[in-house]
Amino acid sequence: MSAFMEQRHLGRTGLRVSRIGLGTLTWGRDTDDHDAADLLKTFWEAGGTLVDTADVYGDGESEYLLGRLMEGLVPRRDLVISTKAGSVPDPDRRFDGSRAHLLSALDASLARLGTDHVDVWHLHAFDPHTPLEETLHALDVAVSSGRARYAGVSNFCGWQLAKAATWQLAAPGARNRVASTQMEYSLLQRGVEREVLPAALDLGVGLLPSSPLGRGVLTGKYRKDATPPDSRGASDHLAPFVEPYLDETAGHVVDAVATAADGLAVTPLQVALAWVRDRPGVVAPIIGPRNARQLTAALSVETLSLPDEICRALDDVSAPVHRYPDHDWSTL
Repeated sequence: MSAFMEQRHLGRTGLRVSRIGLGTLTWGRDTDDHDAADLLKTFWEAGGTLVDTADVYGDGESEYLLGRLMEGLVPRRDLVISTKAGSVPDPDRRFDGSRAHLLSALDASLARLGTDHVDVWHLHAFDPHTPLEETLHALDVAVSSGRARYAGVSNFCGWQLAKAATWQLAAPGARNRVASTQMEYSLLQRGVEREVLPAALDLGVGLLPSSPLGRGVLTGKYRKDATPPDSRGASDHLAPFVEPYLDETAGHVVDAVATAADGLAVTPLQVALAWVRDRPGVVAPIIGPRNARQLTAALSVETLSLPDEICRALDDVSAPVHRYPDHDWSTL
């Protein structure tokens, strides 16, 4: 394995991961065995280590496929495997953060992955129907039993993340700190900057952005109302996922990214990915390419750092409206 990709610490822990992560949301459903094998091998050969999945991706098929590929294609020891638990296919209760469900789900994930541990285990979402202490105790049991090396959360809003991370820091040694949080973050979705990111920075929690390319829209492939037939926007089950980012406001941001890319002689994908990768608090954006060609294009961002003036211009054109209580009222 070549190892040119820069590594970063996951939050305030000793675990180091590649600063780009490989997502497997579509594995076992839209991404077949052959394409998944090409993706994993290409990622590994580029020095990538962080591979992210979840127990509900493809109804478990994503984990099964990743496990099979680790048997003979890429050594398990070279990868940092992250998976998630807590989502349930129940319309009356979308998330189950009970200790019983979470630990059973973890054991099932390990069986599908064909490994005795995952490197990072994330709670997929906050469960308002289960005491948070119980949910967090499941993380402690997972780590203390060796089934997970580190623990994190996903889709927690600001106060939920702050409460969870503070609770875990209250008894050093007895509880395992929240190492990371997975949240959508891109030039088209900067909502985490309001409360989640400040909490993460303050509490030493590393941010793993999902959909860092604005669900594919920031690549420019949907410009001028065009929807490529092989894109997710043309897929029956993924079109509703892409559609919210095809409005006029997003179009202005996409145009700015394209302009920056032209000026730097790079692609819009590279500009958008470099921007989010180098934001304060970000550890590793999780990308979900469909094939090795798309992955290679994304990994080429390793050598790109955006000039400050480009970053400022992109910050301005994509700035979310944050007023009270984020505004500094002490100056008034």
